[in-house]
Amino acid sequence: MLRLIFPICALLASIALLLVGSGLLNTLLALRGTVEGYSDSMLGFIMSGYFFGFFVGTHLALPLINRVGHIRTFAFCAAFTACFSLLHVLFLDPYIWLLLRVMTGASLVILYTVIESWLNGQTSPENRGRVFAIYMMVTLIALALAQQFLHLAAPTAFTLFAVSAILICLSVTAITWTRMAQPVFSDAPKMKLKRLWGLAPVALMAAVFSGLSMGAFWGMGALYAGRVGLDNSGIATFISCVIIGGAIFQYPLGRYSDRHDRRRVLAFASAALLMSFFSNMMGLFLAASVLYGGMAFFIYPVAVAHLVDHLDHDDILPGGSTLLLIHGIGAAFGPALAGQLMDSLGPHALPVFFALMQMLLALYTVIKLREVQVEVLENAGQ
Repeated sequence: MLRLIFPICALLASIALLLVGSGLLNTLLALRGTVEGYSDSMLGFIMSGYFFGFFVGTHLALPLINRVGHIRTFAFCAAFTACFSLLHVLFLDPYIWLLLRVMTGASLVILYTVIESWLNGQTSPENRGRVFAIYMMVTLIALALAQQFLHLAAPTAFTLFAVSAILICLSVTAITWTRMAQPVFSDAPKMKLKRLWGLAPVALMAAVFSGLSMGAFWGMGALYAGRVGLDNSGIATFISCVIIGGAIFQYPLGRYSDRHDRRRVLAFASAALLMSFFSNMMGLFLAASVLYGGMAFFIYPVAVAHLVDHLDHDDILPGGSTLLLIHGIGAAFGPALAGQLMDSLGPHALPVFFALMQMLLALYTVIKLREVQVEVLENAGQ
């Protein structure tokens, strides 16, 4: 594993610091919004605004990267993200928060595009699943660490918003210090959905359903934990268990996906996610949280690896950006849909929503695999 980590350690350090800061802010806003009296539905729309920003950001990412390069783009967007973090506490109004979340989402999706295209551009296909698994492990450990900062101060204080901004600023240092050559891509246009669908339809659908589920988790997970009776410490533990579960499973699943059909791995992960729903019903709350995180956080990276397996080098940046857009669109609708369900049916509607999304993805993936098997048999019989 070390031989894979060493060449990309600067990128991993930058994304880790960025996600500790932004992950802290994400949970903090749910807690502060509850204190301010915002409804579940309003908080759902606010969190959806973050993912709507993904839609905006993916249209800006390619022109910005092509204009000033990867490192300058990262520094430019990280500065804005830090400013937005502080503005949340200066303007305690849900509609201003909604606007700030849109702008934060736009900045962060450009930052993710910088890191992910850089990783994909220098990774061979036989190592892609493992490299992306390491990337996801680092991001998830950073997000789990972010939850522990909630113990530093109450969500009503300015302190945690300042800590979030400081960490986001520090993320610029590692990537600007590196001597690693920036990737060079041709000035390719954004990949059309029709072409992406033709190349890897399972990757596209995995991005949609993963976005719906993960958007709902990030937007409403902390709120759900509070509604079922957990205090701030319990909420941090719950979120951390989900994230740590994701980190634990990333590398072995990534290694497995490098050696097998990634669509089969997706189907397995989606089916395993349903087990977390039934475990939760049996009262194994934290165990279910670990299992859910282990599989849920794996869906998107294996979808990216599956797509990149079908792309030429010059298509990696536009293809990855388009898949990230699809993931972001799903994530934009996730919190709003989950928030409406929780308003109508109560907090336990959230795990039901997760189970439904993963069941649909598992069914679609199995159907596509059967179609491929039938096509292979027909060709063999000719």
